[in-house]
This record gives sequence, structure tokens and C-alpha cells, in this order.
Amino acid sequence: MKIGIIGGSGLDDPDMITNLQTQTCSTPYGDALITSGRLNDVDIVFVARHGSNHQLSPTHVNYRANIQALKDLDVTHVIATNACGSLKEEIDRGDFIIPSQFIDFSKHRINTFHDDFSDGMHHEVMADPFDKSLSNLLYSVAKDLGFRIHRDKTLVTIEGPRFSTRAESHMYITWGADIINMTVATEAALAKEAGIPYAVIAMSTDYDCWKEDEEMPVWQDILDIFTKNVDNVKKILLEAIKRLSNPEGAK
Repeated sequence: MKIGIIGGSGLDDPDMITNLQTQTCSTPYGDALITSGRLNDVDIVFVARHGSNHQLSPTHVNYRANIQALKDLDVTHVIATNACGSLKEEIDRGDFIIPSQFIDFSKHRINTFHDDFSDGMHHEVMADPFDKSLSNLLYSVAKDLGFRIHRDKTLVTIEGPRFSTRAESHMYITWGADIINMTVATEAALAKEAGIPYAVIAMSTDYDCWKEDEEMPVWQDILDIFTKNVDNVKKILLEAIKRLSNPEGAK
């Protein structure tokens, strides 16, 4: 077993991992910066989604290189962490969310490994983009730890880096979206194509801009909320990895 962790906003420092080694993995899609090590006697591979200094915008993250590198390193499961905006009153700041569906409203991404069909046609089935078993595990862990957690929600991924207009925010709500972010759909689609079980533990940091009795979100406020709760994210990851590695004896 080898577990990949894709860290998003506020979780770019893999300080939970021992025996750290950083390497640049070359793939047909470019290079990916990977940190590997051990966590509770489990092999861990960490990817800082936005780069080591958060220098990459959502549009310019090399999603294909990141997922291909994890596949090349024989990663068996991928847990992604993510900051998101809430499109529902009941999903409050600091709440965790396990999405089961996504709506891809990104515009400038390459979200497939199949640039052409020279080696045969390939249309990936995407009806259930997130791994159900891994998603259920993350939900159970967060619930057992006493955190507010919502499951089976729909996530919309926008291009970014700008936030939504008010009209867009209301449109996403009419589409049935529960939370909004800028990265997950692209990652999930590629992980599905790569055959790697992938699930997300998202944290709500704001109400986008649909909630008119709220101030508009600004980046520093979002980062502050995520950073304030990052220890809770780490607790979920630690326990989830423990249970993955020892499903009968954990808990």
C-alpha cells in the first residue's frame, strides 16, 4: 500500500511525514515535485498541488504530471485536501464535506490523458467520479473524531483564479451544486482515467457570494480559516491512513 496525499490551500507542508525525500518525477506531461516518506509505517507520497511556494494558479497546476507521477510511483489510493466555498446555508465555515459528484465548469484545462485516439478510442465512464469506499472511510473518520461533516454533495469546479460573480453563484445553486472550488474536477477525472482510487476531504471557508448578508470572501480570510483548522485536516488524514493500513485493527 502506498497512499498519495494531494495538499491544497494551507496544507502545502508535509510535516507529518518522516524520512522525507523530495524528488522531481519526469512524466510525458512535464515534471512533478514529489515528497515521499513514511507515516505510521505506511509509504506516503505528497504533492503540493499549487507548488512548493503556492506559486501555481488553478489554471496552471500541471494536473496530468501530478497524477501520472503518482501512478508511476505505484500509489494505491489518493486523498486530496481542498478549501471550498459553500453554496448551502447548512454548510458552515470550517465544516468538512465529502463530495460524491462534480460539475466541471473549468475552461482552460487538459482533463484527460488521451490527447488523441491514435491508440484506440477511449471514453472514461465518469458516472461516479470519486471512490466510494475511500469517501466512506473519510466520512466515518471525520464523524468519529467529532467534526461537522457532510457527505454525498455535489462540487462545482470553476476556472479561477477569480471568484464568482453573484449571478454565477446563484446559477451554480440552481444546477444543484453544494460547494465550489477550482481544482477537484480536473484531478478526479485524471485519477479516474489513471485507475487510482481518489477521494476528497474538503473544508468550507466561505459562502462564495450568493449570501448577501455576508461580506465578500477575500483570499486572506479564506486562508486564515483553512490554516486555523489545518490540524483537524491532519487528524483526519492520520486516522484515515491508520484505518486504510489496518482495516480490522484500527479505530
